[in-house]
Amino acid sequence: MEPRNFDGDADRPRSARANTGRVLVIDPYLRVRAGNADAQSEGHVLRDTEARLDEAAGLARAIDLVIADAIIAPVSQIRPATYIGKGKVEEIAGLIKSLEVELVVMDCALSPIQQRNLEKEWQAKVLDRTGLILEIFGRRAKTREGSLQVELAHLNYQRSRLVRSWTHLERQRGGFGFMGGPGETQIEADRRLIQERISKLESELKKVQATRRLHRAGRQRVPYRVVALVGYTNAGKSTLFNRLTRADVQAADMLFATLDPTLRALTLPHGGKAMLSDTVGFISNLPTQLVAAFRATLEEVLEADVILHVRDISHEDAEAQQSDVDAVLRQLGINPDDSGRIIEVWNKIDRFDAGQREELLNIAARRPEDHPAMLVSAVSGEGIDPLLAAIEERLAAKRTTLDLSVDASDGAGISWLHRNAEVLSKELHDGRFDMTVRVDETKRDIVVNRFDAVPHHAT
Repeated sequence: MEPRNFDGDADRPRSARANTGRVLVIDPYLRVRAGNADAQSEGHVLRDTEARLDEAAGLARAIDLVIADAIIAPVSQIRPATYIGKGKVEEIAGLIKSLEVELVVMDCALSPIQQRNLEKEWQAKVLDRTGLILEIFGRRAKTREGSLQVELAHLNYQRSRLVRSWTHLERQRGGFGFMGGPGETQIEADRRLIQERISKLESELKKVQATRRLHRAGRQRVPYRVVALVGYTNAGKSTLFNRLTRADVQAADMLFATLDPTLRALTLPHGGKAMLSDTVGFISNLPTQLVAAFRATLEEVLEADVILHVRDISHEDAEAQQSDVDAVLRQLGINPDDSGRIIEVWNKIDRFDAGQREELLNIAARRPEDHPAMLVSAVSGEGIDPLLAAIEERLAAKRTTLDLSVDASDGAGISWLHRNAEVLSKELHDGRFDMTVRVDETKRDIVVNRFDAVPHHAT
């Protein structure tokens, strides 16, 4: 067990220290042995232990917790009662007492029994990785939909853990998190209240899903295609979203800086339009409760014509993060190897010097043609134009290009074409506009019949 100093108090106001208490972050790193299936399933094989610890500390800081220390605790095998061994439990108990820690964050998934036993041994609240992520999402959800989805995930998680302080049932506080609260309530009363609330939330979310379907059907009636951003949290999706759409969505160097989905118009190089969707960031061991609860939001990804997988290529765990995102996409029923739909975007190349960039370009050049990587910097704008061209090319592959001629006096027809098709070229000859347009398959027959359009033949 190696202690590391995280001087979380130094730059924080006293009010923050007083409100949050002191936190100890523990990464119970499971040593990998040959044939150790548990270690493989936990995902530790791919990840650097220091990077894991930094990420866990980042998650804690994301909700303004004051980190007294962050440590790695190697584990040879998972103990059913306490996850880590008895000696480690006693050693950490001494550290908790000396640091005056009030909350311990365990960067792993704990069973209710493990969580309860550790709390008894350490005389402090214990929060596992799932609980911490749920807490972050609970604080970040801004919209009514986001709040409903997070609370549903929270309650489903807590339903099997009637050993906690049921703060989400405290009417005066009006929250449903882990921090503070009135203490234990009767288990049967808790179960009844939780189930009633879950049923109500599920009913409300069905209405949200129905509304989203109506909005999506409305968008499908116009020629706008949908492009969705996915990626590991803090990969720079929101910054790229702002760069591509000239929007002002919150973007910060923080895990889960944005939570609620956002849609904005995206202008393509030849004047066409698409809708760009920014979704919640993924993370390793993303709680299944969240994937299920956010199904309504993630339907934007499911329905997207093109998916941009944004990667922080400068991160030391970039390959592991890619694997984690691919795993979540598979959970959603999306094939991460679908080259016709997914574009891999290597973001933050501004963090590399000239030599390192050249090496990255060489690596990207050696990739198969059907699996290219677009190198960009969302901060500086480098590589954005080639990315937009690649997006347009993928969208165009699913549309039909037609040539037609329309009388210059047919203002209504010309206006309709501009509203319902992507006008690639338009030249006036002898009182008629010779046009090349790209249309969705649903509009193809209308254009052919109305304007005697024919398939485009490149010269």
